[in-house]
Amino acid sequence: MSLNPDVIRQQFPALNRPAIFFDNPGGTQIAKQSIDRINGYLIECNANHEGAFATSIASDAVLDEAHRAMADFYNASAAEEIVFGNNMTTLTLHISRSISREWKEGDEIVLTRLDHDANVTPWILAAQDRGVKVNWVDFDVEDGTLKLDDLQKHLERKPRLLAVGYASNALGTINPVRKIVKMARDAGAMVYIDAVQYAPHGPIDVQKLDCDFLVSSAYKFFGTHSGILYGKRDLLEKLFAYKVRPATNKLPGKFETGTQNHEGIAGVLGAIEYFEWIGREFGGEFAEGLQEEGCAGRRLELKKAMTAIRAYEFELNRALLSTLEAVPGIRIFGLTDPRRLDERVATFAFRIGSIHPRKIAEQLAKENIYVWDGNYYAINVTERLGVEEQGGMVRVGAAHYNTVDEIARLGEALKKIAG
Repeated sequence: MSLNPDVIRQQFPALNRPAIFFDNPGGTQIAKQSIDRINGYLIECNANHEGAFATSIASDAVLDEAHRAMADFYNASAAEEIVFGNNMTTLTLHISRSISREWKEGDEIVLTRLDHDANVTPWILAAQDRGVKVNWVDFDVEDGTLKLDDLQKHLERKPRLLAVGYASNALGTINPVRKIVKMARDAGAMVYIDAVQYAPHGPIDVQKLDCDFLVSSAYKFFGTHSGILYGKRDLLEKLFAYKVRPATNKLPGKFETGTQNHEGIAGVLGAIEYFEWIGREFGGEFAEGLQEEGCAGRRLELKKAMTAIRAYEFELNRALLSTLEAVPGIRIFGLTDPRRLDERVATFAFRIGSIHPRKIAEQLAKENIYVWDGNYYAINVTERLGVEEQGGMVRVGAAHYNTVDEIARLGEALKKIAG
C-alpha cells in the first residue's frame, strides 16, 4: 500500500493550519510521536544522568533506548556507535578535533564544493591547525553532480580524510556514496558523511556503506533539534575525546560531553517510533525483499518505512520538476532529466529571471507557501554557480507529508510572480 497523505498528515499537529511547508530542507515539522515522547520525558523522568533514584533510572532507560533506536535507523552494529549532540555542525566541529589530532603537517584531506558548510569549515579549521593541505572536488554546474574523476585524482594522493555529503541540501543531488566510500577505502582515506539532507528521504545503512562516520540531525526527519553521529566502534574507542575529567571513557558517553538535551533525545526516539508506525502501516509491499536482506524487528520496520517514503516522494519529485519547468523565465539548478529522478531528493533550487530570491520567498509567504532563499549554508554551491552576490536561489523541498495538490498551488503562485 502506498502512503496515504491524509493519514500521514494527521500525525503532524503543525499541519493543521492554512500553510504549505516547502521549507523542509531547513527543518521539517515534528511528528506527534516525538512530541509525546518529549512531554512524557519532562513529566515522568526529568533528571540528570546515572542517579540512584527512580527518575534518573527512568531517564537513563529512555536515553539508552534512543541510542538503540538510532543504531537501528542507521543499521549500526551496536548502540555504542551512536553519539548524540546539539546538531550536526556542533558534532562535526567536536569530532573533527579528535580526528585531526592524528594528522601531521604535510598530510592532505579532500572536501567537496557541493557540501553544506558544516561539512566543510570544521575540516578547514582543523587543517589550518595541523598544517594540512585541503584539496577540493568540484561539481558539474550543469547537472549538480560531483565530478568523480576529480575525486579519483585527489584520492591518488592518499589523503587522510574525505568529507562528503549523502545528498546536497541546495540542489537535491544524491551522491553515489557507496561507490565514493569504496574509492576512498581503496585509497586508505577515512570517510565522514553528512547525511542530514538525505535522512528524511530514504534508508541509510552504514554497514553496507562501510563509512567511518555518518551524521544527521533529527529536526530534518520529523524530530527534535538534536544531532546524531555514527562512528565505527574501534575508531571511537581509539580517538582522543575532548571532555572534562569526571566524564566516562566508555562509549557512547565518551563523546557526549556535559549534560545532554535529554528531552530532545527522547524526541528523537519518538521520531524513530513514527517511522516504525509508517513501516507497519504502509511498508508491507517491501517486507519480503527486505527480509531477504536479513532485516528483522525494528530495523525491518524502519527500512520498510524509508523505502515507502522514497517511493512516494519519487512522485512528488516528478510533480515538482514538471511544475517548476512550466514557470516562465525559470532556471532550475541541478538535475532536471526526468529519467534521473532516482539521483535526487525532492529539493529544487531555482531563480526566476532577474527577480531577487528574497522577493519570491516573500511573495510566496503571502500565499502561505513557505520556502527558503539565499545559500542555506551551502555557500560553495552558490559561489560556484555565480549567484551568491545576487541573493542565491529560491529553494523548495518536499517531504512525505506534502501532496501533489500543494505542488500545483506552488506552481500557480510562481506563475503569478513570474508574470
